[in-house]
Amino acid sequence: MTADHGGGGGTNSEPELSDSLKTFGAVLKALREESGLAQEEFALRVRYSAAYVAKIEQGKRFPPGDLPARAAEVLGPVALKVLTAAARSLTRRAGLASWFRQWASVEEEAISLYAYECRAVPGLLQPEGYARAVFERQLPPWSEEQIRHKVAARLKRQALLTERPNTAFAFIIEQAVLERGVGGAQVTRAVIDHLLNVGQQTNVEIQIMPLYQEDHCGVDGQLYLAETAAHQWFGYVEGHRSSNLLAAPREVSILHQRYGKLRSPALDCRATVNLLERMRGAL
Repeated sequence: MTADHGGGGGTNSEPELSDSLKTFGAVLKALREESGLAQEEFALRVRYSAAYVAKIEQGKRFPPGDLPARAAEVLGPVALKVLTAAARSLTRRAGLASWFRQWASVEEEAISLYAYECRAVPGLLQPEGYARAVFERQLPPWSEEQIRHKVAARLKRQALLTERPNTAFAFIIEQAVLERGVGGAQVTRAVIDHLLNVGQQTNVEIQIMPLYQEDHCGVDGQLYLAETAAHQWFGYVEGHRSSNLLAAPREVSILHQRYGKLRSPALDCRATVNLLERMRGAL
């Protein structure tokens, strides 16, 4: 879905800290110490530098995918199970902006999720090339390592579309977002192909808002809505390096009214496919 298109703090030299990264680091440290290994000795055995292991244990580095397997060679099979579980819990949110993670937790459990975007392709629908193009254009600039982690986190979030087949996903995207051509023609073609492909899923509905539409109520910007399994609705809106998770029924009701009004002037799914195919052919 969304957001977190580009915001998120952090310095140019370190990936953003997160509670999940710190938790993974603490688990690794506890397992290492339980085995009576100094950090330097453990690093030597798992074939990483001591400085790199220190950063992971401090929650300042995203652990490489093969770390649980390497650690198991030194710490035993229980460590493999524990570290694999810890890694699974952090992959979706590590690399996400701190102000976005609260919404991400709602997003993961939603049984209905609606999105209107007028700034960029929703994060849940961004192919890798587009996500990278967005992150590469952030100011102040991010390091290559930060970009790589953030792209990986975004792609991991997109598993929601297939892992939750009973969740209804609906997206309204302004045509202008695609016309902008972020990343160039090749990236735009990949975005359109991805939208056409994902839109074939029975639980995903994608509508394009045409460039010229007099009856349009989206002037206040993007909005997101999510319904939990307990049938509680949350709203989400975002600005520069900030966001608001809305739970008050009155505020969420206003977003519902606006989203409902936006669906009518947007192209229906069949017309959306026709437009996307024409746009792709023109590239």
